[in-house]
Amino acid sequence: MRQTTIARSAVAVTKGPDAGTAPARHAASPRRWLRPVGGLVVLVAVVWWFGADAFLAGARTVSAGPVAAALGIAAVTTLASAWRWRVVAHGLGLRLPWRAAVAGCYRSQFLNVVLPGGVVGDVHRGVEHGRDSADLARGIRAVAWERSAGQVVQLVLVLLVLVALPSPVRAVVAGPAGAGVAAALLAAGLVAVVVLRRRGGRPVRSRALRTVLADVRHGLLTRRAWPVVVLASLVIVAGHVTVLLVAARAAGADASLARLAPLLLLVLVASGLPLNIAGWGPREGAAGWLFGLAGMSAQQGVATAVVYGVTVLAASLPGAVVLVVSAVRRARGGRRG
Repeated sequence: MRQTTIARSAVAVTKGPDAGTAPARHAASPRRWLRPVGGLVVLVAVVWWFGADAFLAGARTVSAGPVAAALGIAAVTTLASAWRWRVVAHGLGLRLPWRAAVAGCYRSQFLNVVLPGGVVGDVHRGVEHGRDSADLARGIRAVAWERSAGQVVQLVLVLLVLVALPSPVRAVVAGPAGAGVAAALLAAGLVAVVVLRRRGGRPVRSRALRTVLADVRHGLLTRRAWPVVVLASLVIVAGHVTVLLVAARAAGADASLARLAPLLLLVLVASGLPLNIAGWGPREGAAGWLFGLAGMSAQQGVATAVVYGVTVLAASLPGAVVLVVSAVRRARGGRRG
């Protein structure tokens, strides 16, 4: 998921600039292209499987109404994202003003939807905040933890909806999804046992494990942090699902909300997969497959994802303004210096 890339960046930062040798960096450089190439392959496969007409049909149904709705909803979800980020960063000992948090979230959203992988904006957000706070590693870790916590809340919500609402996709998806969440919880429990276990009367000494434990305790599990993380994550998921619902209605899907909700939540999970081209690929493939599995039109599912992608891109344009303004201010500051 996206958080894996952010976490790897944090580990690289904590190791310092001399952590890797020149040959190691040269050997790792081709891996930069694996994700965008993989995303391109996925996108081409989806277009080939469902046909270009489904994509064109979705593009033709985009109108001012869905775009305006996406802009308004994005303002709410961006505030929720900034709130969650501020609380986690504060728990990790970093100062983050509201204005900087909102601007950083808008800028991050824009970069995520226009660059391959869908994670560049989050890494950029963590790096910028870390530099401003004179603690690069902690700034990246704050973003990694708040996004990871949001993903956990989203997955739990998906499981609850699949259990509560009857859906044809339940038998296919609920089992693997539940097993995945159970495995993640089991892994977390094992890590906690290893961290807290005493060997020969002495605690396990690991800088990385101590850092993880401290980050989770102070950034996510305090009385102030965890209610905000859960509430803000629910608002964010609800906002994205609402935009998807608007896109589905624009694409002609007239099924009830109870029937569409499980499908839209799963499409939202698929949109977070890193093998994409500016967000395109897995989202459209999952939408077509899930809509067809639910007895609806697969082409209508692809069209829904296309409308969603276009409206999300339009809703992220304030982030482009933030990016330009930041660049201009940085250039002016450099000239004055």
